[in-house]
Amino acid sequence: MNVESVREYCLSLPLVSEDSAFGDDHLLFRLSGKIFACLSLDGNDRIALKSDAAYAVRLRERYQAIEPAYHWNKKYWNQMPVQSGALSDDMIRALIRHSYTEVAHKLPKRFITDHPDVALVQGDVDITGD
Repeated sequence: MNVESVREYCLSLPLVSEDSAFGDDHLLFRLSGKIFACLSLDGNDRIALKSDAAYAVRLRERYQAIEPAYHWNKKYWNQMPVQSGALSDDMIRALIRHSYTEVAHKLPKRFITDHPDVALVQGDVDITGD
């Protein structure tokens, strides 16, 4: 994947907004105002994604390219390259969906009731196989 394809994928998810609140070198993707992805545009082409705490650790143990996210709560946030080929495009998309669903699960039930398409996004990633 490249930066533009990651951006397009994030924006393809239901009700996602984009902004540059941290400056022009980072794109933030939000669901109902809550950040689920931060894409670096400073030449490093990295993305920071939210995760379940235990799952974040398992991902870091399994994939060398996944590490604690710089400037984010390392208990819940991982970062990874988007262009190096260290992770497949399918894996990056699955991790983006996982991050999106982590945020969606914390939104008020009324929001999900009013926007049922948000609940249809599946974010589980199987890391047990190669």
